[in-house]
Amino acid sequence: MISNLEQTFRWYGPNDAVTLAAIRQTGATGIVNALHHIPSGEVWSLDEIKQRNDMIDAAGMRWLVVESVNIHESIKTAGKQRDEYIEKYIATLKNLSKAGIKTVCYNFMPVLDWTRTDLDFRLPNNASALRFDAAALAAFDLYILERGGAYNDFSKEQQQTAKEYLDGLSAETKEELINTVMAGLPGTTDVLTIAEFREHLEKYKDTDAKTLKENLAYFLRAIMPDCEDLGIKMCIHPDDPPFPILGLPRVVSTEKDLEDVVNSAPSPNNGLTFCTGSLGARGDNDLPGMIERLGPHIHFLHLRNVQREANGSFYEADHLGGSTDMYAVMRSIVLEQKRRSESGRGDIAIPMRPDHGHKLLDDFNYNTFPGYPIVGRLKGLAELRGLEMGVKRSII
Repeated sequence: MISNLEQTFRWYGPNDAVTLAAIRQTGATGIVNALHHIPSGEVWSLDEIKQRNDMIDAAGMRWLVVESVNIHESIKTAGKQRDEYIEKYIATLKNLSKAGIKTVCYNFMPVLDWTRTDLDFRLPNNASALRFDAAALAAFDLYILERGGAYNDFSKEQQQTAKEYLDGLSAETKEELINTVMAGLPGTTDVLTIAEFREHLEKYKDTDAKTLKENLAYFLRAIMPDCEDLGIKMCIHPDDPPFPILGLPRVVSTEKDLEDVVNSAPSPNNGLTFCTGSLGARGDNDLPGMIERLGPHIHFLHLRNVQREANGSFYEADHLGGSTDMYAVMRSIVLEQKRRSESGRGDIAIPMRPDHGHKLLDDFNYNTFPGYPIVGRLKGLAELRGLEMGVKRSII
């Protein structure tokens, strides 16, 4: 029998309302964590890493994946300090390696790590989910942010729909929309102001998708020799959502994009975080096929499901529901494990975490990070654990 996927849970650190003791009761054995209190671009000291690692060890679990060592905007825009920040990034990787932490998830999304328009979308059973409403984002872009050139990105029909959406908002819900869209900073509850966001957009005025992809390749080629020496596996997270928004390019959204990433700096250490939620928001992404074709490069799995709606909208569905055939996804993952086992690879127990989850039951009593309640993710992990067992019993 092939070893199981390594079950992990994301934890946001000592300020997370979800405790390590609670996570241990889910059955997860690994923790996905980051030092969010250290500003993007600054070096994570070995002492800081060891303090966090000791905390996780004391709770009876292992820090298996870093998510994320954030990439400074100077690297993404090829700013004057790009090489300086790359050297700092490598210094952090060296310290992580010394502490025995060898898998690093990261993303290359400009400014915001993720974008939603509703953090409390109620399902028929009154569970709370995250939702991305294309009309709401268009209303924000066109009539609140008033981004230059925004009208060129939307059809007349989309502009009208966005205006009708905006006109239906109260002052309170309009403010809530602004705060929700501007809240995509990793591991924090910080919210950008409109003025601050406009300043960030200005930095990207000369950075289109082609340039951003070139800057990503530059970064990977610069760090990969050290990654190989250190045994660090880098795994890029797809864009969320996987299409351009707010005038910002997206370069990790399709199978071709993922191929470009691994081919830009060929190395067994240059790999992917395969997020079925982010990639599944596009109907033209064949997720089981992508795993079959790109499987050797997958170092980390985010398993969640979204229900796609019209015009690019979607909401977080049950882990085994939604628009993605999670059985087919899990089957492709297990077959990749089988290939690894037969070829003698050692990384068969790929780290997996139940990404996002609905707020359920007791979750409503805690102020958790959006998408990261304990009960909702426990439900998802239990479902995925059972699915994995069923698939393995049926084909191996």
